[in-house]
Amino acid sequence: MHIRIARPGELPSLVEHSGQPERNAGTAAYLTDLLAKKCTRPEWCLVAEDEAGRLTAATALWTLPGNDIPMALVLLETPWDEPGLATGLALLAEAAALADSLGATELEHVTDSPTQPPQYQAEPERRTELLRLAGFEHARDGRRFRRRTGAELTSHDDRLTWHSLTSLGREPFIALLAEAIPTSADAQLAARVARHGARRAAESLFADMEEFSHDPSWWELGYAPDGTPAALSLPARNPSIAVIGLVAVSPACRGNGYATAVVARGTRLLVEAGAEEIRGDCDAANTAMIMAFERAGYENFADRQEFTRRL
Repeated sequence: MHIRIARPGELPSLVEHSGQPERNAGTAAYLTDLLAKKCTRPEWCLVAEDEAGRLTAATALWTLPGNDIPMALVLLETPWDEPGLATGLALLAEAAALADSLGATELEHVTDSPTQPPQYQAEPERRTELLRLAGFEHARDGRRFRRRTGAELTSHDDRLTWHSLTSLGREPFIALLAEAIPTSADAQLAARVARHGARRAAESLFADMEEFSHDPSWWELGYAPDGTPAALSLPARNPSIAVIGLVAVSPACRGNGYATAVVARGTRLLVEAGAEEIRGDCDAANTAMIMAFERAGYENFADRQEFTRRL
């Protein structure tokens, strides 16, 4: 077994599955799209080759368009028998070393259930065990939501008065985030606060969101009737689809249904911008956000386990 960078003729298919043409075509189309958007590069695509020259495992490093430092692993494929575990561990070790050499300090990987395109992540339990053995830690038990064209838009909540990033600047957004995230039910946000403190965590979170495609007029703060900054809405587009992005409600204003108002507000802006499908994720423990998505007409179409490894 030999781990190496994929050759040009092996892209975009990488590992192909016998008798599964739809899966093979779907994953190849996904990798083609990632390469075109520069979310990955040919030299970031790794394969495992056995003694007979067959490709038995593969993965690719991923980042946001325009970035040169990888953030995550996608298209992780390996045999799921006992010998395949060793192959998978070697592949992940090589991928981590490559990411480290490119300046990454952490790698992420997500698994979705039920299995679905474009990654078709089979054997979730063995996949989780492989990640654990490779040094990845479980970062969040998530829930995924989506809203498709035709769903009725939630009515406007006239209790909040909205002002955009264009008129306010960054500071009020970061200040509200710094106030909200220390008591968030989201495990990833809690980890950021524990590592960096509330202010620095808020600044890094906002900077991460700025990497996503967005119109500054979409990003808004909602002010309560007494003039208090109550809620934050950061809808955007990732490389694949429109997303609600980030929702935050000031601790003093929670319990008023403002999270639903934020999801509805972001949804309306994205629909007006032409989005046909909108997605959003939240922590399984964040019942307020789960309710907000459901009330705004979203369906929970998958669960997502998120993993991270420090490099």
